[in-house]
Amino acid sequence: MGVKPVGATSASIFALSVRTASMPQKRVRFREDEQQVSNLHRLGGGAVYGALLFVLGCGLVTNYLANRLPPALTVADLERTPNAFIAERAWASLKALNDMGPKPAGSQANEVMAYGFLQKEVQRIAAAKHANQALEVDKQVVTGAFSIALLNQSMTSMYRNVQNLVVRLVGREPEHALLLNCHFDSVASSPGASDDGASCAVMLEVLRVISRQPERTRYTVVFLFNGAEETMLQAAHGFITQHPWAKEVRAFLNLESSGSGGKEVLFQAGPHHPWLIRAYARAIRHPYAHTVGEEIFQLGLIPSDTDFRMFRDYGEVPGMDFAHIANGYRYHTRYDSMDYLSLEVLQRTGDNVLALTRDLAECDELSMSHPPVGETVFFDFVGLAFVHYSAAASRLINVVVALVSITLPLFGFARARYGSVLREVFFGLIGTVFGLIFSIISCTTIARQLDFVGKTMSWYTNTSLILGLYCCPALLAHCFVYLFLTTFYTNSKSDLSLGQMTQARMVGVNVFWSLVTLAATGAGYRSGYIPMVLLLCAIASSTLNLILSASRTLRRWIFVHTLCQLPALLWATNFYNVLVELFVPITGRFGGSRNPEVFISVLAASCTLLCCSYFIPFIGQLRSAMNFTAKLSAVTVCALVLACLSPLGVPYRDESGGLASPTPQRQYVTHTLRVFHDEVGLFKASDSGYFFQEMDRNTRATIEEYVLQPGESLTPMRQMTSCQQELFCALPFYSLWHQMRFNNYWLPGPEPSVDNMVTMAYLGTEQLDTNTKRLLFSMDGSIQSSIVIGPKEGVQLVGWTLLDHVPPPAKFGGREGHFVFITHGLPGKAWNVSLDLRYDQPKETGEMVDIVVTTKFWEYHHMHTADFEQLLAKFPSWAHVVPSVSVVTLFPL
Repeated sequence: MGVKPVGATSASIFALSVRTASMPQKRVRFREDEQQVSNLHRLGGGAVYGALLFVLGCGLVTNYLANRLPPALTVADLERTPNAFIAERAWASLKALNDMGPKPAGSQANEVMAYGFLQKEVQRIAAAKHANQALEVDKQVVTGAFSIALLNQSMTSMYRNVQNLVVRLVGREPEHALLLNCHFDSVASSPGASDDGASCAVMLEVLRVISRQPERTRYTVVFLFNGAEETMLQAAHGFITQHPWAKEVRAFLNLESSGSGGKEVLFQAGPHHPWLIRAYARAIRHPYAHTVGEEIFQLGLIPSDTDFRMFRDYGEVPGMDFAHIANGYRYHTRYDSMDYLSLEVLQRTGDNVLALTRDLAECDELSMSHPPVGETVFFDFVGLAFVHYSAAASRLINVVVALVSITLPLFGFARARYGSVLREVFFGLIGTVFGLIFSIISCTTIARQLDFVGKTMSWYTNTSLILGLYCCPALLAHCFVYLFLTTFYTNSKSDLSLGQMTQARMVGVNVFWSLVTLAATGAGYRSGYIPMVLLLCAIASSTLNLILSASRTLRRWIFVHTLCQLPALLWATNFYNVLVELFVPITGRFGGSRNPEVFISVLAASCTLLCCSYFIPFIGQLRSAMNFTAKLSAVTVCALVLACLSPLGVPYRDESGGLASPTPQRQYVTHTLRVFHDEVGLFKASDSGYFFQEMDRNTRATIEEYVLQPGESLTPMRQMTSCQQELFCALPFYSLWHQMRFNNYWLPGPEPSVDNMVTMAYLGTEQLDTNTKRLLFSMDGSIQSSIVIGPKEGVQLVGWTLLDHVPPPAKFGGREGHFVFITHGLPGKAWNVSLDLRYDQPKETGEMVDIVVTTKFWEYHHMHTADFEQLLAKFPSWAHVVPSVSVVTLFPL
């Protein structure tokens, strides 16, 4: 081994240093340097799984916060808190209503038992009120009609002798009033403990507390206990259009439920009355309100409506709509009972309603002839804080936040070439966009395959399966998009370190959410605040990194980024939990024509991006990305196996085994008699059978597996012969929209036992003019019913006695017909109906109009024949079966 002169060695080192200093600096030049950079900048498996646990942990925290309820007060707390809402007293009222069982309008349970109980409770409250209070009670028995439209189809809703119990506490300024509303009726086969007995119990306790105060409220408070909400919102219409106290109402609080328990959410407010939201912000101790809930409801994504519509449209009164949405599986089933509610639920709702009532009954805006108007953006942050501001301010905030979220982080790259930075920003943007596209494609592909093999709604009971079935594939799609772009798009000559590349790609994510925010804002959707909050957290991260000069360090910027993502993840996972809690139970009443798998898969893919978008760019820093994707794939495969081959994938369950949350399948079965007449009113033919309404995607499969005998088969409604020949298929339509939209089925069977029915007796004809005839009828029978009036070709219905106008006809099966839904509360006398028909050419008897009269018997169990009972008994225990009997009478005139 030779020895070099020391001077030569020093000169060589000096020359090398000079050359190195004069050359452009690059982070990666030699294989050895690449290995060193990999060790310094890349992330190992622990960091990746830690990030996933971080996301899941935030989801668990928000789930806990969503279900946290205040402790309930009992009668023993009265001495300590004499002016507080006492849940135990409300619980006693709820128990009385619950124990009456199902209370459909017109039933003995509703019209006599429930009404009588509420009347006695109000009398007790009146007897114990403070001497300074003036409490007035009125029993309203009301008859009326109105037209209503949904899903582009209109119908006429008619009610006769329905009951309202109206109570008012007279204020110091009695000409202005606040209205509180609940309904004490329920659907058939459900005790209606949450929908809406709990609300009525809360109102009774609020009335009790306020009536015992020594000082009157500034304004009158009216308590409306209405007896016909489940029948197309009829009793509320009767109050707001006909009761004399309705003229005093300036605002209202509507208490509803589309679930069973949990927190009540404010999902409609106003409209256009921001002072109501300000009152909510002042008064509510436990906020739970989101503008996006209002927009979801108003888009028709939730298949129901509330009395809010009546007060808004017919009374032109602003108000707020509250509903419990937890455990929507129990909604309108036998499980909507006290067994699945708690004192804490009543306490939380009562605290909020009492506080809001006190505030509104004193606020100046209630007496203003023209209170301030405008749209408001409002939301709570996981129940810990409530935020609200005007829609105009929202537009400004969204635009500013969107622009700042893009420009501010770029200051951290002041020493880098902006060409390289913008290239990575574009990388982050297209990675997010294409990741979302391919995640939706992959998730909907899985959804369609699960539906194809008959495993639809496997997540219905175990919603955690959604994480494996759809959230993991969505995340996998993002991973593969990033890996693809890394392979074919990465610039090997970039002067950015791997960490700086990742930060620049985060800016691309900001650009994506900024575009979403601006698009929502430009389209007029106030829910643009959802991505805006994500951008705010990103701005906080960029600001801290700039202040701390952390963006150029190896690890500090990751810590800052993760810290600022904590509120963003709490925000995003809260939305995931709420949307899953809301929409998964709704798929049980979606009908069978729409694939719920696709809907839930798209929801999961979107929420995956919402929760993980600011962690996805770290894929480029993984030492072994393929190892990570392999494990995600394994989770997806395990979830598919569990969904398809294990009991965890069974969609429904009953209450057996001590399970706290039964998830039944809804089944509506109507034992039907159809009677056909000729043009002179003589009997022509009849048949009978069972009419099944398809409530979800698995309805038909359940019926065919459990109910049908060998050799029997269901006939889809639209394939029946009567659907080709008769008006509206001559089937027992009681809810126009549901049955027109759903796939229903017919099974021939023996005749039902019927001892009563609604009759429409033809009385005669009057010739009004050359081309107009008036047909006269007498209606008799105080049972829920419907009439479909179908003018024949060349004939038009131009007037009738049901309304002062004729709404547009509904269209079904190639025919147009005017659908009339009729509810009876207390029994009434026969009443007359006339129809004015106009025609161009003379018409013979039988060529004017087809009329279908349907009588619907809910909770008439004595009419259930042995055959019908045997059929009902075949359904599995996890099916919630709603039986009814119906008579359909058809005649042409």
